[in-house]
Amino acid sequence: MSDDTAPAVRFSGLHKGFAGQRLFEGIDLELPRDRITALVGASGCGKSTLLQLINGLIRPDEGEVKVFGAAVDYANLPVMRRRIGYAVQQIGLFPHLSVRDNVAILADREGWSAERVKARIARLFQMMDLDMALLTRYPHEISGGQAQRVGLCRAMMLEPPLLLLDEAFSAVDPITRIEVHAQFQRMQQEEPRSVVMVTHDMNEALSLSDHMVVMAPGVVLQAASPDTITTAPADERVARLLEARA
Repeated sequence: MSDDTAPAVRFSGLHKGFAGQRLFEGIDLELPRDRITALVGASGCGKSTLLQLINGLIRPDEGEVKVFGAAVDYANLPVMRRRIGYAVQQIGLFPHLSVRDNVAILADREGWSAERVKARIARLFQMMDLDMALLTRYPHEISGGQAQRVGLCRAMMLEPPLLLLDEAFSAVDPITRIEVHAQFQRMQQEEPRSVVMVTHDMNEALSLSDHMVVMAPGVVLQAASPDTITTAPADERVARLLEARA
């Protein structure tokens, strides 16, 4: 059972390695509830690994991962994942399914009524400024920006209290990304939830997040608000990441 007062995610004494190489050695980290947390740092520092640990895609070697106060139950991952939306850089729309069926796939599997599915899609498309006429098209018939927003709609279909985004905005051009950012912020205003986003773009992290976790390989350098990190970086490594902004 989840705890309404617990952080969205808590890593306790987390150890994780791959192919005999240690990545995390005893990480303790909390990600706040009902906020957008950005995980930033150089490639290979473990950002995406943290998302995979939250979603149960991989298991820690030692330590514990809790989501809303409940330890990840690896024997019942499908139940937990109904409460977690997940969107990635590649979007992953099924090319043989229409936009409607891509968005509704999880709700259809959950046995939602046709009326409930229709109403939820209409709300999501309204929030993401998508034309309902797109529902009958296939992924190759829509633009990259539209596909990115359709992927977000699919991740949000079951109204999850937690949304995980792994470089979810990086596959589109800069102008389109600004538009997708605006629609994402609108969605967050209309349906506030806990979000954990991985990004290599410091400007994106600073503009979208309420909380930031700055990482180096296997370690957390600083976890604080964007204002705190920009005005009082914890060390030179954090300062260099800030200076590297375009």
